[in-house]
Amino acid sequence: MSTEQEQRTIRCLVAKVGLDGHDRGAHVIARAFRDAGFEVIYSGLHKSPDEIVQAAVQEDVDVIGISILSGAHNTLVPKVIDGLKEYDAFEDTLLLVGGIVPEEDRADLREMGVAEIFGPGASMEETIEFVRENAPER
Repeated sequence: MSTEQEQRTIRCLVAKVGLDGHDRGAHVIARAFRDAGFEVIYSGLHKSPDEIVQAAVQEDVDVIGISILSGAHNTLVPKVIDGLKEYDAFEDTLLLVGGIVPEEDRADLREMGVAEIFGPGASMEETIEFVRENAPER
């Protein structure tokens, strides 16, 4: 990691997409990111993929962490990816997914461009280190 990257603040959007109303995990990761020195924007509940994309573009985030427990990851995550591509923001954004994602769906999400998927029990330290090592340099 370059000194410049260590000195800049990584901007993260922690997003709850769709009808999933469980946000405890999103709050936990948002707090962990903040405590690690990241700038954190939290989307709030029940956001559409377009609202997530709009927030990411307007806030010029480096990282989007989508928290999803509803099982709609195969529908909603691709819509976020498509929206980011429409704004030419996909290549410059590290996209993470956290929550309940069955093993059989993970390869497809990664192929679409999800950098990593963190399931229940993933350590905060591992997640933070992944972001530090992989956030795009600007």
